[in-house]
Amino acid sequence: MHKELSVIIPIYNEEKNIGPLYERVKKVVGDLSSSHELLFVNDGSRDRSLELIKELARKDDAVRYINFSRNFGHQIAVTAGLDACSGNHIAIIDADLQDPPELIADMRKKMQEGYEVVYARRRKRQGETFLKKYTAKVFYRTLAKITSVNIPLDTGDFRIMDRKIVDVLKHMPEQQKFLRGQIAWAGFRQTYIEYDRDQRHAGETGYTYKKMIRFALDGITGFSNLPLKFATFAGFFVSGVTFLISLYALYARFVSKDYVPGWTSLILAVLFIGGVQLISIGIIGEYISRLSANIRKRPLYIIEDSNIGPEK
Repeated sequence: MHKELSVIIPIYNEEKNIGPLYERVKKVVGDLSSSHELLFVNDGSRDRSLELIKELARKDDAVRYINFSRNFGHQIAVTAGLDACSGNHIAIIDADLQDPPELIADMRKKMQEGYEVVYARRRKRQGETFLKKYTAKVFYRTLAKITSVNIPLDTGDFRIMDRKIVDVLKHMPEQQKFLRGQIAWAGFRQTYIEYDRDQRHAGETGYTYKKMIRFALDGITGFSNLPLKFATFAGFFVSGVTFLISLYALYARFVSKDYVPGWTSLILAVLFIGGVQLISIGIIGEYISRLSANIRKRPLYIIEDSNIGPEK
């Protein structure tokens, strides 16, 4: 049976945040609709997160959960929630309470103006290092310049959307998920609400710099072919430089007679060309690896345990 509102909450080692998060989300969602569900997706947590979620489920029939067999990643956890949710309107929020659950009410009110997607745009980001804020700013602006899709700046996955958007996302089976890009690509009427992001309530972020780099690569390779064009342009550039060096070598050898056997610039040219070749091969390899992952068609995730019935 379809609910009026679903809230998807990916969980990874958030035992200190689950209680306060549930209380705040439940209050907001309960005021909005009596027909709702809170869908927790446990992404291979190693702490007591799953135990706490199951305890909430025993007390509240609106609490649903999915427990992965291992850690599959934040975007995959959200995807599993989208696959399993039953709401006509679907909200996505992280468990660290950096994004205020109270904003869900404002976003849903905005949807009543005729929008299919309402996302939250950050004005300020509290409790984050200068490096993280700077790299995020550079990434989003670079991505906006190199893609043809209008991916909103300074936004995460915190948003609410209509059921029709979820139905579109289910037809995008790629392994390397970049949901905010996919939602932007889908189109429809989208708008935003600005807010100041709080610092994490408790615990440590699961988004290490390694995961952030991988996430950035998924976004770039999934929505832009500019890196491949760069490899082509670099090849033309190196060929041009090599041609000029060849002309200079001929001039030095036969006209000016000013040359030295074992010319150092020859070594530099070889190193330069080799570097460009390695970069180009690496870029092409990234795209090929993603094609290979999609061709294998392995399941995006494996569910070990869930309280969601067959009707979902």
